[in-house]
Amino acid sequence: MNAATPSLTEMPDPQFVMSNEGHRIATYTWGDEAADPVLCVHGFSSSCRDNWVATGWVRDLTRAGFRVIGVDQRGHGASDKPHDPRAYTMDALLADLESVLETYLVDEARYVGYSLGARVGWQLAVDASLRVSRGVLGGIPDGTPLGRLKLDQARAFVEDGTEIADKVTRNYVTLSERVAGNDLRSLVALAEGMRLGDSDPDPESPPQQPMLFATGSEDAILERSRGLAEATPNGTFFEVPGRHHFNTPGSRDFRQAAVAFLRD
Repeated sequence: MNAATPSLTEMPDPQFVMSNEGHRIATYTWGDEAADPVLCVHGFSSSCRDNWVATGWVRDLTRAGFRVIGVDQRGHGASDKPHDPRAYTMDALLADLESVLETYLVDEARYVGYSLGARVGWQLAVDASLRVSRGVLGGIPDGTPLGRLKLDQARAFVEDGTEIADKVTRNYVTLSERVAGNDLRSLVALAEGMRLGDSDPDPESPPQQPMLFATGSEDAILERSRGLAEATPNGTFFEVPGRHHFNTPGSRDFRQAAVAFLRD
């Protein structure tokens, strides 16, 4: 696919990659196929369109000379949305990304992830280190992904519309409902599935590649994200000014810092 098609502000038709279990994973590409690839992986309840296209990341990365490979993680966007929590373990999300890279014949890529996508990126860089040359991990927590989400309240809302009392959970659900095509039942299953097994990033076993950690100055996980950066031998931390967890992806400061870092 050449740099002129599709537009850098539009979504191409998804190209589907099959997961190990037979789920369809939607992928998208922009830029020169011969350029260095950047794999972009969005956060919980978002999508490739919302996290990377609408916010200008695809435009800026392609203008910087990269080929962008975007993914809708399972449970999101145009990808399949199973309702079984066991479909959303860390191992399953990692396997999806490896299948995407294999299908696109990419041996090694730069990585950009936000929130859940950053957590998965940390683990991909550790477990499949030859696949990731360097990465940008935005809004990464230092605990179980989505650990702040109150599953009982989210389930009650999905089942019978019970009002959500917890502010963080209510914010996640409200944002989820704003993204076209989201299935709240599958997103609650994902939040539950990510708690199966050992999903915490291990500061004792960090990525060895150069990593830029970026978290908003108004994000409750700011200092915990900074701690993960300090535990990473080649980690750098960037505090995104004036941003909280949900609006950091739209920050121009974040984009500029990330593009400069990926170019090094």
